[in-house]
Amino acid sequence: MMAADGKKIWMDGRLVDFDDAYVHVLSHTLHYGVGVFEGIRAYSTSKGPAIFRLKEHVDRLCTSAKFYHMPMPFTAPEVEQAILETQAANGILPSYIRPLVYRGEPALGVKNLKGRVSLAIGVIPAKKYLGEGSEAGVRAKISPFRKPSSESIPSFAKASGNYLNSYLAGADASKDGYDEAILLDSRGFVAEGTGENVFMVRNGTVYTPGLDSDILLGITRDSVLRIASDLGLPVVEKQLSVNELISSDEAFFTGTFAEIVPIKEVGHYPIGTRTPGPITRSIMDVFFRVLKGEVPQYEGWLTPVPPLPEVALSGQP
Repeated sequence: MMAADGKKIWMDGRLVDFDDAYVHVLSHTLHYGVGVFEGIRAYSTSKGPAIFRLKEHVDRLCTSAKFYHMPMPFTAPEVEQAILETQAANGILPSYIRPLVYRGEPALGVKNLKGRVSLAIGVIPAKKYLGEGSEAGVRAKISPFRKPSSESIPSFAKASGNYLNSYLAGADASKDGYDEAILLDSRGFVAEGTGENVFMVRNGTVYTPGLDSDILLGITRDSVLRIASDLGLPVVEKQLSVNELISSDEAFFTGTFAEIVPIKEVGHYPIGTRTPGPITRSIMDVFFRVLKGEVPQYEGWLTPVPPLPEVALSGQP
């Protein structure tokens, strides 16, 4: 029987009721943070529900699992299909989809690689990650916590334990009354937000930190780079100083949950003269039309969500 609210979680090949999605309290991932995950969005389009850049998210999930010696229990196409099934079973739009690869059996010991690797997929309603009204701009502070070097923790992997760093930075910013934090890399250059990449605009050129700043290769970041280039805007990936950021004409965050959010203030320094700035606005306009399926050029970024077969919904083999 389905849970009262009808929500389902996909766990290792089957849909289970939301309230029955359990893992053991002594699981390796719970104790050591050795898990990898993705954040994925589904939207309503003129052709029905669709998931944004599904393949790219699943590819990154598999790469993250490889970094952490977690043999994926399913192939990439099987994971894509499972995500589509989970979205269809829950029917939430817009939604935020969370696949998690983890060791859920009792398996204590930091070096323990014997616990079974599992995959779970959940779906929740998508809200404004940085708050209602964030499209008009948010206030951010430079965090006292630095982003770890990739020589210590690989930034290529979207790993659960990595986000302790983001939690500390975000909690500090919130307690100081800011909407978000901006972390610097180990050398003092701008890295990223707690869950977003950072962009700035100066003299008509779009800038963003590159891999040498130990960033996560964001999929929304990649989308914005391509949109900006297609709009004819010069795009540069480089190390960015705090001074460059606070003296920029425009700045904005990008991320799956955050989408695109203008930055109106860094610390006590206002960014530009209006938020969003004209270049940020032009990129946002295209991006949000893409999510609705209104830009044929980027239709390949949207994967339609087919109806869930009754046999799968009923949980029968």
